[in-house]
Amino acid sequence: MKEISPDYRYLKAFMVTALHLNFSRAAQELNIAQSAVSRQIKLLEESVGDQLIIRSSKRVLLTEKGQALLDELHHFESRLQDIFFGHMNKTIKVGILHGLLENWFQDLILEFTKKSQHQLSIEVNSLDLLREKLHSGKYDLIFTTENIQSEIASSLKLFDEKMVLISKTDINPKNVHEYPWIVYSDQDHLFKLSKKQSSKIIIVNSITTIIKLVRKGLGVAIIPDHTVPPEAQLKTYDLKGLHKETIHLSSLNFKSMPEHIKELVDLIKKR
Repeated sequence: MKEISPDYRYLKAFMVTALHLNFSRAAQELNIAQSAVSRQIKLLEESVGDQLIIRSSKRVLLTEKGQALLDELHHFESRLQDIFFGHMNKTIKVGILHGLLENWFQDLILEFTKKSQHQLSIEVNSLDLLREKLHSGKYDLIFTTENIQSEIASSLKLFDEKMVLISKTDINPKNVHEYPWIVYSDQDHLFKLSKKQSSKIIIVNSITTIIKLVRKGLGVAIIPDHTVPPEAQLKTYDLKGLHKETIHLSSLNFKSMPEHIKELVDLIKKR
């Protein structure tokens, strides 16, 4: 079976002629000669190997395939209107670090969902994957500790993240190696804080679980201060010498940010 390869350059001439069923009116609308309209449709018919319009001195009629093509073009234009100008619900694809999702971002989810018709698709990932997926267009926005400034993406500073040492009971932070460590990863701040390493280390990549384990007296941990719930009744210690993390919102460099994404960004900026 021969593969059809329509010459898309001439679809506009066909569509306007099919709508008016008149070559003269189509030529006026397209601002080209009537003979040019007729030739473009003929070239389109040659490219698909079938007649689309029946011509006579008095009337212009569509063939069955011509009518089918016109119906599809109407459907295509309607979809374009929805994509670019429609007010249908759209999904904002968000990538985020686990700790930010478990605490800070949850209130934003609630507020945005109450105010907006649009939907959120939120995925937790590592810093490297968040950056990679943003650059490949798989995320609309990401929230990380990285300040991205590239040809296709850039970052907006949101806030500084202060790290605190937490424990169930009073401890001496200078002797933190004497207590079991509950860490998020092998790059945790506890490894940077203490020259001596604890003899017992538990790696848990969940801030919520880390807090629960510390509340049960299992050990100590370093977490962002904004993640410590007031009701936790934990001992917290400010730490000198630890580098402050800065939380950034990163997005692609849109010439004009899509309205549904801008709606979420504007909400975050107001907080």
